[in-house]
Amino acid sequence: MVTYNRMVVGELEDTEVDRLFHALADSTRRDILHRCIDGEPSVSRLAGVYPMSFAAVQKHVAVLERAGLVSKERRGREQLVRSDTGAVGRARQALDELETTWRGRVNRMSDMLAHRTEQERIHSTMRGTG
Repeated sequence: MVTYNRMVVGELEDTEVDRLFHALADSTRRDILHRCIDGEPSVSRLAGVYPMSFAAVQKHVAVLERAGLVSKERRGREQLVRSDTGAVGRARQALDELETTWRGRVNRMSDMLAHRTEQERIHSTMRGTG
């Protein structure tokens, strides 16, 4: 099922897809996500990696968390960040649905062009020019 204009694309609502792709659009957030896939770094450890403030890293993690790409767990004084592979699968699902839609359009356009070419061939044959 594919509906446009801010409604539903397949099983995912646009707002969820928007949050996913907004989160993935930033290179720092993608890097944080990669680091979380490889382990469960603390927010303070992540902050030491990037040339930005601790608060800025916290904001990046919050964007990833709102998109469902990571979750935080407090252990003692640290907040560990863990990836959620299911969210990456939802992003892939959204892309797959878009690809299916576009492939359908391309196939319909190809069919229309082939039909038009066939009609032109028939008309030129009937006029005796073919």
